[in-house]
Amino acid sequence: MASNNTTTMTVTLSQLAKMIDHSLLHPTMTDQEILSGLETAKKHQVATACIKPYAIPMAQQALAGSGVGICPVIGFPHGNSSTAIKVMEAEQAAQAGGSEIDMVINIGKALGGDWDYVADEIRRVNEAVVKHGAILKVIFENDYLKDEHIIRLCEICRAVPVAFVKTSTGYGFVKQADGGQYAYRGATIPHLKLMREHAGPHVQIKAAGGVRSLDDLLRVRALGVTRVGATATVAMLDEAKARGIGAEPKEVSVREDQAIGSGY
Repeated sequence: MASNNTTTMTVTLSQLAKMIDHSLLHPTMTDQEILSGLETAKKHQVATACIKPYAIPMAQQALAGSGVGICPVIGFPHGNSSTAIKVMEAEQAAQAGGSEIDMVINIGKALGGDWDYVADEIRRVNEAVVKHGAILKVIFENDYLKDEHIIRLCEICRAVPVAFVKTSTGYGFVKQADGGQYAYRGATIPHLKLMREHAGPHVQIKAAGGVRSLDDLLRVRALGVTRVGATATVAMLDEAKARGIGAEPKEVSVREDQAIGSGY
């Protein structure tokens, strides 16, 4: 640990790549664009390619033997499906080849304080995923939530327990007070610290939305984040190579007191 709000750490290029779920979730993406993104995921040896469920067969073919996992999303992006549908969708995704499943909570139920519903849904989806050999990441969509909601969700996920808690979908735009504009923050340093504090030592943290540069990636890693959802994969890893990060461990430093970027 260095002074002046600067953290030092030792990393390799592979360690940074394996923090990344390469996001291929935009609703306008064509099959050809998804295939191109899967090739990017394979080339850079990221942790997973994060995809829409219908693309699982495509991802299986493109990523076969690569060591890159398949991460379908369910209840995405707004979390409004019934619990029964989420369970069915999760089971189908895991059976079809998804090794990690990212699920959006029922945000309205959390805001309304119906914690029994929220906890039961997370538990049932986790059971459906785990019995097929996959793991669950639970997406909170922090832009809509207050700190007390995030803390309660972390406590529920710790008790289940799930594998990961995740900040955002990348699509949780919040209408502003002027009534005409929408804004989106995604992962923020205060929320990541809050999640790390309350999720417990055995639940990992995924930051999604805003991690777009190497410094962003290093900054969240310093907070204890082990996975990020990103579209800026190539830019981050190319920047790492340009700074001399490769196969051998290299010491790097990053400012802790700077905000991370915006967008997915």
